[in-house]
Amino acid sequence: MYSIFWFAAFGVLLLIEILTLGLTTIWFAIGALAAMILAIIGFSLPVQIIGFLVVSVVLLWFTRPVATRYLNSKTTKTNAESLVGKKARVTENINNLKSEGTVIINGLEWTARSTKDEVTFRTDDIVRVAGISGVKLIVEQISDFEKGV
Repeated sequence: MYSIFWFAAFGVLLLIEILTLGLTTIWFAIGALAAMILAIIGFSLPVQIIGFLVVSVVLLWFTRPVATRYLNSKTTKTNAESLVGKKARVTENINNLKSEGTVIINGLEWTARSTKDEVTFRTDDIVRVAGISGVKLIVEQISDFEKGV
């Protein structure tokens, strides 16, 4: 009797997930499926509800972070954040103490600072972008192996 209700709940929750792609209602849809199985087996309504809640919450708690990380790993970083990890060529000596330095990356010139104040870079050095602070790239030294020397 309640199996039809749980099947309908499964369908509605699955439809909501398809429309929103939020990776939230899918776990409740699976919980509704579990409750439907409990109803078919003949368990009482309170057991079905507890089964629905337990399965939904456990899946939401343990699998959503993993699924989100896996599915979002294919998203492409945009604009400046895509520069982190890439190599750049120093076009003006980088010296944090003198507040000077620029690099060129992807054909654009950026103000740059070193990750460490005591480390300076000379024109034409190759550096790696370690981060971004405001409109400045924070750069670090790369090994000779990475330079291709």
